[in-house]
Amino acid sequence: MKKKIALIFGVTGQDGYYLTKLLLNKNYIVHGVKRRSSSAPTVRVTNFLKQKNFIIHYGDLTDTSSIHGLIETIKPNEIYNLAAQSHVGVSFFTPLFTANVNAIGVLAILEAIRLSKRKIKFYQAGTSEMFGKTKSKFQSEKTIFNPQSPYGTAKVFAHLITQNYRDAYKIFASNGILFNHESPIRGDNFVTKKIVSALTKIKYGKQNQLVLGNLYSKRDWGHASDYVEAIYKILQQKKPGDYVIATGKEHTIKNFVEKTAKNLKLKLYWHGKGLNEYASDSNGKIIIKINKKYFRPLEVDFLKGDASKARKVLKWKPKINLDRLIDEMIKSDLILANKEKINREY
Repeated sequence: MKKKIALIFGVTGQDGYYLTKLLLNKNYIVHGVKRRSSSAPTVRVTNFLKQKNFIIHYGDLTDTSSIHGLIETIKPNEIYNLAAQSHVGVSFFTPLFTANVNAIGVLAILEAIRLSKRKIKFYQAGTSEMFGKTKSKFQSEKTIFNPQSPYGTAKVFAHLITQNYRDAYKIFASNGILFNHESPIRGDNFVTKKIVSALTKIKYGKQNQLVLGNLYSKRDWGHASDYVEAIYKILQQKKPGDYVIATGKEHTIKNFVEKTAKNLKLKLYWHGKGLNEYASDSNGKIIIKINKKYFRPLEVDFLKGDASKARKVLKWKPKINLDRLIDEMIKSDLILANKEKINREY
């Protein structure tokens, strides 16, 4: 039986790693694309380079000719677009770059698929940030978008243009609206990784303080390995469609901090309110502070997904809860810290 060929944009990211691992285990030939100027840790996919079924290419979503060239050369059965300027806060400082990559880049892929006249299944990675400020207790595929950042706004365009090409040109083009999902290989610029790394270092005397923004934003957190299984299942359906992928459980940033501290057996004592809120340890030392600079210009207070459609159609449900996720992240940080110590000693 001929092996399926997958093309992944954004292969060096967290989701790119887990999706590559999953597809290789399913005997796919996987072609991954990264930017030459990308600062993403290619080390995530280093082990895959040893496998004959994994090939890495240089390309850029802002360069339409490179996208056309890749599709014509590789002739993929499936394209997964996981590439993005993925940091919400950064999008306020780089709105044009964010729009070019997260919105126009998606249009470039879709147009390349249309012009290729090949039967290619396309997956577009959406985000819960598209919902923004919402009055819905749960957000589903039917919830109205109200993004509160350049990142979320660009992703809405990508979502809608994917639907448009699906309807207008009968392309198998599907959207996954993924709520927050983390893992031990999450990038350092994400708040979950920041919290876990900082508190682990504080516990072992390697860092003094953790500085955060809004402690009371509520998010629906899952594990990246669970979510890429849903991504894969989306492109295995007979018909294209859009799916919310979420756990249906929300937690505040403060709750995430407390769960991490509890796992580390680090006792926290909270004091004050608002910007003056802080946490001290059992010795009275302030180890967590709030700084206004980490607040977004427009805050999204509450996001919680309704993945009923994914559960019913994809037969998907999350396996790893938040406590286990945090435990994995902490253990990974401890292993990394131990390796760094050994390397310094030698």
